[in-house]
Amino acid sequence: MENLLRPLIVVGGSVVLTLLIGWATDLLLRKADARHGETPLWGLLRRGRIPYQLVLCAALLRGSYDQARLLEEHRVGIGRTLTLVLIGAAAWLVIRIAAAVVETSYSRYARVHRDAARVRRVRTQVSLIMRVVAAVVGVVAVAAMLLTFPAMRAAGASLLASAGVLGIVAGVAAQSTLSNMFAGLQIAFGDMVRIGDTVVVDGEWGTVEEITLTFLTVRTWDERRITMPVSYFTSKPFENWSRGTPQMTGIVYWHVDHTAPVEAMREKLRDILRECPAWDGRACGLNVTDTTPNTMQVRALVTAKDADDIWTVRVTVREQMIRWLAQEHPYALPRVNTADAAPAPGRIPGPSPSPDGAARRVHEPPRTIR
Repeated sequence: MENLLRPLIVVGGSVVLTLLIGWATDLLLRKADARHGETPLWGLLRRGRIPYQLVLCAALLRGSYDQARLLEEHRVGIGRTLTLVLIGAAAWLVIRIAAAVVETSYSRYARVHRDAARVRRVRTQVSLIMRVVAAVVGVVAVAAMLLTFPAMRAAGASLLASAGVLGIVAGVAAQSTLSNMFAGLQIAFGDMVRIGDTVVVDGEWGTVEEITLTFLTVRTWDERRITMPVSYFTSKPFENWSRGTPQMTGIVYWHVDHTAPVEAMREKLRDILRECPAWDGRACGLNVTDTTPNTMQVRALVTAKDADDIWTVRVTVREQMIRWLAQEHPYALPRVNTADAAPAPGRIPGPSPSPDGAARRVHEPPRTIR
């Protein structure tokens, strides 16, 4: 009877005690979260209740298993298994706690600072720091698990003797990976590109969606994802439209006839922008920037608060100005005028033969091809 009750009490008591402690801890975290609504820390810490209970259960079972006298012939294997579970659960719990603390700090920073560029920079740094912390904790946990095996401890001494050679070989083999990792850290703390920035890379315009230690994901305007190594952004030039402030100036070009009413186009541009919600009201202007034998080039400058709005303003201005010219000033659209060339000096004007033998008078009015 004692052989049956002893393991039942030890194992069952460990499980019940784990559930009670876990429930009490979760209750305290819920109350703290309700009392301190200004900080999300207590609510985020509740995400670690599963690894917390695993740590408690594995620790209680590991400490009391010898008194259970259950499966004594497998005592070493079961004890080592519980140790491995304890190490893994502890690493999982540390990562969850670190994530809660880092996310709380970021939320507090984002709530206090109104500068979107600085907030995006801190968000990028926080994301990469969390990945580094998770990687370091994972490596330490795996190393601790391996050291629980006596054979691994014996092999460790011989491995340390050749650590220098192995380090050189690994560095050469993983040269691109290491360069990407260092580039990721350089991006995080060098403030070259941040999550949420609008960039142009290889002719593709999009928004930085994710940054890791090895790759960066850009979401394009048509919902495609471009994944690039982070070393690209440290070795090649690229456009960052969100660097500094997100405000932008856009350009709209038209090719119109020389008789186009430029002053009326300026007034129409102001009317279009007043009715366009995407225009930020900072500046606008319209000027003739170039001419050709048949047309002149008119350029409009408009402003908006970011890249998305500047696109909306440009297409709105371009479309409505063309529609207005076609309806109110059709003569201002590009035309090609054809007429007889002016006679040479000293030559008496008269009919000029045409290819079909008919005579064409010089004073014949020119034709207009639209």
